[in-house]
Amino acid sequence: MEKKADGFQAEKIFIMPQYVEDEVLNEPLIRPFYLTDIGYYPRAFHHYRERPRGCDSHILIYCVGGEGWVSAGADNTYRVTERTLAIIPADTPHAYGADDTNPWSIYWFHVRGEQVEDYLKAIGLAAGALTLSPRDADKLAEMFHHCYDILTAKSYSIPHHLHISQTVKYYLSLTGLIPGRKEEERKQQVIEHSVQFMRTKLDQSLTLEQLVSHAQISKQHLNHLFKSSTGHAPIDYYHRLKMQRAGQLLDLTDLTIKEICHSLGFTDPYYFSRMFKKIIGISPSEYRNNPKG
Repeated sequence: MEKKADGFQAEKIFIMPQYVEDEVLNEPLIRPFYLTDIGYYPRAFHHYRERPRGCDSHILIYCVGGEGWVSAGADNTYRVTERTLAIIPADTPHAYGADDTNPWSIYWFHVRGEQVEDYLKAIGLAAGALTLSPRDADKLAEMFHHCYDILTAKSYSIPHHLHISQTVKYYLSLTGLIPGRKEEERKQQVIEHSVQFMRTKLDQSLTLEQLVSHAQISKQHLNHLFKSSTGHAPIDYYHRLKMQRAGQLLDLTDLTIKEICHSLGFTDPYYFSRMFKKIIGISPSEYRNNPKG
């Protein structure tokens, strides 16, 4: 079977000339982390590359469509599918190629510098593959075109190389935060679903056990999530929602304080009034008499 390193229709490639790299290496702000090669291979039938001794650059391959594979190091071969970013560390023996029937379309980058390895490790992108969200994928494509356009038009400009260096570092740092963002999104989802459940039960007396059962996590975990996200324990937050609703009813209806108390699941108007004052800062009657707007 034919194997091709490059030469694909509508491909884009920029390889930094040696004289430009020599100038870059004299710049202390660029030398630690800089982009040397960048390219785009669409529908890369028969694409294949093998480097038994590795490469002196860190290689980033981003698949925008189709499929391929990467083998980097001993017993480390993995599939690369749409929206997958693969990272091959410098000096790592490797091979990679497009799928025979559904070949990948890829953006690729070569990055060098004395700080690249430490930087990628620090942000959790030392090696392997990561699946990007559609939003993050769009950002990467935007970064590629931005860097490619600058390099092809102003490859002689040291200030522009500094800009590209900072641009790539910034994007990779955002990408390294993806696992943390996903974890944070999961936590926020638990909070939002729990708060939504609380709002449907403002006319009742919701217990922590009921909240835990709804959230399907442990009591300790739910307490931790609420305190870290809202500053309040779950039931405390639930009571604050009740008092917020009480304020709306005091503002927008002619219901008596006792009627509002019962509509929010309280049986003792005095207990309700004390809780309202503790949370809102004034009694229900004072709140109603205060001019609004």
